[in-house]
Amino acid sequence: MIKVGIIGSTGYAGQELVRILLGHNEAEIKWYGSRSYVGTPYADVFRNMFTLVPDICKGEDLEALCEEVDVIFTATPQGLCSTLVDENILSKVKIIDLSADFRMKDVNVYEKWYGLTHGSPQYLEEAVYGLCEVNREKVRQARLVANPGCYPTCSFLSIYPLAKAGLLDMKSIIIDAKSGTSGAGRGAKTANLYCEVNESIKAYGVTTHRHTPEIEEQLTCASGQETVINFTPHLVPMNRGILVTAYGSLTRDCAEEEIRRLYEEAYDGERFVRVLPAGICPETRWVEGSNYVDVNVKKDERTGRVVMMGAMDNLVKGAAGQAVQNMNLMFGLPEYTGLLMPPVFP
Repeated sequence: MIKVGIIGSTGYAGQELVRILLGHNEAEIKWYGSRSYVGTPYADVFRNMFTLVPDICKGEDLEALCEEVDVIFTATPQGLCSTLVDENILSKVKIIDLSADFRMKDVNVYEKWYGLTHGSPQYLEEAVYGLCEVNREKVRQARLVANPGCYPTCSFLSIYPLAKAGLLDMKSIIIDAKSGTSGAGRGAKTANLYCEVNESIKAYGVTTHRHTPEIEEQLTCASGQETVINFTPHLVPMNRGILVTAYGSLTRDCAEEEIRRLYEEAYDGERFVRVLPAGICPETRWVEGSNYVDVNVKKDERTGRVVMMGAMDNLVKGAAGQAVQNMNLMFGLPEYTGLLMPPVFP
């Protein structure tokens, strides 16, 4: 049985980790960490856990925690994990960080986009970017995994087959993305109040969103070509879900059948990436509550460009589900353990 500790268990991603791990036959949560609710019964914070979780919330003492567990999930704001991790901690437990602290290899890029001083840049090279579909073998050997961001996960998986095949001009990509309000976290913010969000849709982080360099770095690795994108996220009045519609120019003329074949080959055997039939567009409602990503692609015969699409649950495959997927690999379990819950509808 894998003994688990969660730092940040009372945020949306942390609570989703709890929900998933309660149904995981090979894992047991030993530590519900929370800076804001120390001493409070976890079920008082999330009433859906009434009678399911009798535990009391504890603090963020990694020194004590690493003596009790095998793996620690850090579902915390940017900047915290990098100040907590050191060689003593990593010699005792595996770390899966859901923040951006270890996602990018260049500390200067991280500090520029996040406006923070990195607390442990010496571990950036070692940290494995935890996108299982491309880094599966590296994840198996890792002691520190950087769980990918939600927008980067959906964007990358929507674009990856064409980038890998060299069929995309990697400086022509435009990503239009939309997310539910849970992506902004559980903290109280005026911009996320019901009356501010309901019956509206808005762009935010235009040309400045912090996921931009993460997407560019991973697509550069996949394509072998320097990638420069336009990335514009939008907030939509729903709880969960991400929808990505990406556009790019082809490097040569090719039939849509060839493009679709690249997607089918790239994701053949992948449990959680579903390539939809031709003509079917991804929808967030068909992936909600699950670890699945639905993708599809369409060539615009009129312009010669290609439209790449993806939909997923930002809290599951975009955060907690992907983190558990990484945990399974790190401990030699089948990758899908505890993650086969079908999407919820309606």
